[in-house]
This record gives sequence, structure tokens and C-alpha cells, in this order.
Amino acid sequence: MTEHHVSEQYDEAAVDETVEQVEVIDDGEGDLEVEATADTEAEAEVLAEDAVEAESEVDAEADAEAAFEGQADEDAVEEDATEEDAVDEDPLEEFRRALWAKPGDWYVVHTYSGMENRVKANLENRIISLNMEDYIHEIVVPIEEVAEIKNGQRKLVKRTVLPGYVLVRMDLTDESWSTVRHTPSVTGFVGHSHQPVPLSMAEVESMLAPAVVAAAEAEAAAAESGGGTPKAGSTAASRKPVEVADFDVSDSVMVVDGPFATLHATITEINAESQRVKALVEIFGRETPVELSFSQIQRV
Repeated sequence: MTEHHVSEQYDEAAVDETVEQVEVIDDGEGDLEVEATADTEAEAEVLAEDAVEAESEVDAEADAEAAFEGQADEDAVEEDATEEDAVDEDPLEEFRRALWAKPGDWYVVHTYSGMENRVKANLENRIISLNMEDYIHEIVVPIEEVAEIKNGQRKLVKRTVLPGYVLVRMDLTDESWSTVRHTPSVTGFVGHSHQPVPLSMAEVESMLAPAVVAAAEAEAAAAESGGGTPKAGSTAASRKPVEVADFDVSDSVMVVDGPFATLHATITEINAESQRVKALVEIFGRETPVELSFSQIQRV
């Protein structure tokens, strides 16, 4: 009996020790699980932070790219607007700005009639030979293009706007004055002979602007017609002034065709556009107004 009781006590002690060992083992595994869970959560937080940072960087790059594209679009719009302004700019206004920016004053030089272009060429040669390039800047013979009717044919011709005059842009000194004044076929400056008065800019514009306007209209007409040069019978040509070289008002002419053939007539009015004249024809001792075409009359 005593042995059996001791054996039972020994078995209970062994069981208790085993339970304690098991509990210790359980406690150790729990700690491991807690530590493992904490590590997993920390890694998840790091990954989440990395994802947020990456997303922020992507958003920042997208915003920067959008801002760059927006600025590029604005620059393109401004460039297009600048180009449109340049295209739509008034050629006359551009001419005025260029005219005012040029150095020197404008003077009018009197020449022999019909020698304007010869004077221009002679003066240009003298400027070079006398080293006056810094004082005499520009010589202009204002010209215009008109439609002339001669021998029944209509054609475009160029004529001087100011016959017998040449415009010179220069800085007036004794040397520059002498260079211009002693050019062959020049009779002098308009105004005071030794101290000529320069033209006002308004006067210069009025003399030179018509040629600028005519050139701009010709370019516009050429652009509308597909880039071709306007011909004599085109719309651009028909807008030009028309002159009649064959007849003048008060001329006495002979009617060569029609019901009034062989009669004399006196021209009272000329319509260059329609190529017709109004004239007085003597019929039965009385002057009667009639209308005739250019082809029906000839100069006596």
C-alpha cells in the first residue's frame, strides 16, 4: 500500500511537470505568432506608404505634363495670333512706320521735264563717286500705272506722278547740297535755293502712298486669281486710272463711220472707260450733240 501511494504521487508530479512544459511551449509559440503578425503588419504599412508615394509621384508627373501641354497650347495660340496680326496688318500703316523710322529729311528737286529717271541715275552715281552715302540716303521718282488707250488699244503704262520733280531723302549739308544741285539736268531745289525747306511727313505720304496702295491691291488681286499676275483686261487693271492718248476735249475730229460720216465734230466730253465721246456735230447749220465711239472718229 505504501509503495502504491508513492507511485501515484510520482505520477502526479510527472503529469504536473509535463503540463507546465506544455504551457511553456504554448506560451513560446504564442509569442512567435504575435511577433510574426507584428512583422507582417509593419511590412504592409511600408508597402502602403510606398504605394502612396508612388501614386503621388505619378500624379505630380501628370500635373507637370498637363501644365507643360497647357503652356505649349497657349504659346501656339499666341504665335498664331501674332502671325494673323502680321498677315492682317495694313500695308499702308506699315509703310508709314517705315517712312517715319528712316533718317534724313525729304526735299523736292526740280529737273528738266522728262529727265526724272536720268537725274535719279546720275545722282546715284555721284553719291558713290563723291562718298556721300552717309548724307544722301534715297532718291525717288514717284510713278503710277495707268491704263492708256491709244489707236483704239488699251494697255498699261507707267508715268511720273510729278513730271519735272524728284524726291531726295538726305541730311542737308553744304557738301550734300552741292552734290544734288550740280547733278546734270537738275535746275535746283524747290523753295529757297540755298536753304531749301524739307517736306512734311504728311506731304511725303501723300506723294508716295498711292504707289504702295496700288502695289498692295495688285498683290491681293494676284492672290485671289491663284497667284497669277493680273493682265491688262483683269479687274485689277480696270481699277487703274484711264487716259486717252488719241483725243482731248475741244479737239476737232472727223466722223468716219455711222450716220454722221464725213462730218466734222468737236469733242466736249471723253469717257475713257466706255471708249466713247460726246461731240457737237453741225447738222443743217446747227450744232447737235451726239455720242460716238472712238472707232468712229479720227483726229483731223
